[in-house]
Amino acid sequence: MAVEKVLHVSAAVKALAAPVHDTGTPAQALQAAGWDDGVEGVADLACGHAFAEADDLAVGGIGGDPRGIMVGGRIETPMGFKDDLFLITGATGNTGAPTVEILRAAGRDVRAFVHKRDARSRYLEDLGAEVVEGDLQDFDAVSSAMVGVTAAYFCYPIAPGGLLQATALFAQAASEAGVHAVVNMSQISARREATSNAARQHWIAERLLDRTALITTHLRPTFFLEWIKWSWVRRDTEGILRLPFGNGRHAPIGGRDQAKVIAAILQNPDSHDRQIYPLFGADELDYYGIAEKVQHALGLPVRYEPIDIPVFAASLTARGATPFIVQHLSNVAQDYRDGIFAGKNNLVEVISGSKPMTVEEYVIANRSQFDTDGRYAVEDVLPPTA
Repeated sequence: MAVEKVLHVSAAVKALAAPVHDTGTPAQALQAAGWDDGVEGVADLACGHAFAEADDLAVGGIGGDPRGIMVGGRIETPMGFKDDLFLITGATGNTGAPTVEILRAAGRDVRAFVHKRDARSRYLEDLGAEVVEGDLQDFDAVSSAMVGVTAAYFCYPIAPGGLLQATALFAQAASEAGVHAVVNMSQISARREATSNAARQHWIAERLLDRTALITTHLRPTFFLEWIKWSWVRRDTEGILRLPFGNGRHAPIGGRDQAKVIAAILQNPDSHDRQIYPLFGADELDYYGIAEKVQHALGLPVRYEPIDIPVFAASLTARGATPFIVQHLSNVAQDYRDGIFAGKNNLVEVISGSKPMTVEEYVIANRSQFDTDGRYAVEDVLPPTA
């Protein structure tokens, strides 16, 4: 199936969007997935924790007025403005936190749904967001958070057994509360025939939301830019990217660039109803090319060291990854090798009004985090388990 067959783009966006690379299969990519303590903590990679990128807080605004959203070459005024309330789940994560930042910078009312209160949630409160603590598996907590909400962002971590139930609870609570629209964070590897259990569940979750009366938009990002620092191995005189992706290619996309898309759609959702948007970054590269750009940004030798998928799986297991995560990442690594992550479009710019961050810009903005190993670095090549 060609990529274009799964890229459902509204007429206004499709008119401006560049063609997507045809891999011969649906456009796929791993939305970063990870593990940690607690439901939201698992989202270190899925919805992430990095929200300090140093690019501007674009809101899709026109002429300095965040209420003006460019759609298909025209300016539209979003819903209500003064009375709208936006619910952001995964609000301390890699896409949720900058979405809160962007909306608050535009003067919008935001309710941030967090799994636990900590320094990250206090930061959101300092921005003026209303912070509520809860679990996406708790129907009463989700229902309470939906009261008065106009549009909501749904982001659930890569975790065993939780996504489909959380999606059903979220959809029911949103429907009962009269929520107008939902932006759903999926992953570009989501498809019926996915060999990753998590990817298939994301595809089913999309279909569940499509069966509601909610205005619904699904985002399918490729690998995050943040994967570069998460997988980074730092030695005294060089850096290493040790990953199982062979010669595959993708256009890494930053969490903040996705947040710009999320914020723009939340404020003007109707033209994006039932759309599936594969999201890509600035440049399509293989990991040799990514290593070269990181080297240029940091001014030290950087090399990409391909490893076998079983070796990668063994390293993940040794670091405490759950079998669910290992199964997911192993299968999407094969997807990556098969070209399912490849492709590029300009949807980020068309929807949000700004171009996505490059690899070099991201590394420079996060330079200090490349002084040490990333949290998921494959420090030594381990033999695969029997």
